[in-house]
This record gives sequence, structure tokens and C-alpha cells, in this order.
Amino acid sequence: MMAMHPNLLDANNSVLLVVDIQGRLSTVMPVLELQQMLMHGQRLLQAAGLLDVPVLVTEQYPQGLGPTQQEIGEYLPGNSRCFSKTGFSCCAADGFNQALVDTGRKQVVVIGQEAHVCVLQTALELLNQHYQVHVLEDAVCSRRAEHKNFALQRMQQQGATLSCHESVLFEWLRDARHSHFKTISALLR
Repeated sequence: MMAMHPNLLDANNSVLLVVDIQGRLSTVMPVLELQQMLMHGQRLLQAAGLLDVPVLVTEQYPQGLGPTQQEIGEYLPGNSRCFSKTGFSCCAADGFNQALVDTGRKQVVVIGQEAHVCVLQTALELLNQHYQVHVLEDAVCSRRAEHKNFALQRMQQQGATLSCHESVLFEWLRDARHSHFKTISALLR
């Protein structure tokens, strides 16, 4: 058997991190970017549920910005864990770091908002903790496109891998003979 490239995602070593996809924050996002993030997030969450990929969710100051948006919340697998925070990095949320350690996994797939604030600070801190960070360009957004672009450049310069949701799904599956291939590939139609 061929050795796997260390940067390929493995469903048995991945965690899906959903950063601050909350209704009040979403209202200020560009409409098309928001719709894309929600649709791709739903696909990833459904695949995570099928493939037993742990899901961690954060909510930035939920008293003010509200809970996780319904379009995402209704797709969260039953074993998802949610963390409230006031710090911008997810790593600042009480219990988050331990929950991530407890998964025993080293690859973190990151989606959410805003790319240049909470996603950026989280990615940099996770890299510093020696996690392999995959930020999904088609499942993160910011109010302004240039802020997202600068954040993606900066995260990549610091060692994060930029990817897209379809790459993640097919890396998690790895083979068309996978028992969930038909179900997950059907999500992309």
C-alpha cells in the first residue's frame, strides 16, 4: 500500500470546527458568500455525521449575536459540542482546548465567520499548538472580500492549508468503494 501524503485529510484524524455561524453576525455578510458558506457547511456536517468526524462549534457572545444559525444548527450531529466565547479565538473558549485534545485528532477543518477575525486567530493558535489546520475558502466569509483575502493569505503564510469543501469530502472518503460514497457524492448535486 502506498504511503499517504501527510497533508491529505483522514476522516479518522479530522475534527470539523464551525466558528461563529450565528444569525446576527450573518446579516452583515455578503449574501452570496453567506449562502455558499451555509450550503457547504450543511454538506460537511452531514458527511461528518456519517463518517464519525467530531464537530466542535463556537458562538461568539451568544447573548448579543444569538445562537448558531438554524441552517447550520439543524445539521449538527448529535455528538457535536458547542462553546460560548467572548475571546475571538476559539482557543479562548472555556473547555474548547481540552475538548479538542480529547478527540485525539490532529487535523482541524475550519469553516465560519469572520475569516479575518475569529477564523484567523483560531487558525494561528491551532497551528501554534501543532494542529494541521485546513481552512475552507468556500466555507468562510467576512463582511468585506479584501479582509477575507488578506486573512486567507496570512493563514496560508503561517502554515494553514487552504482548501474547499469538496476536496475535504473526497479526502474523507478516499475511495469510490467507501460505503458512504454514494450518499456523500449525492450531496454535491
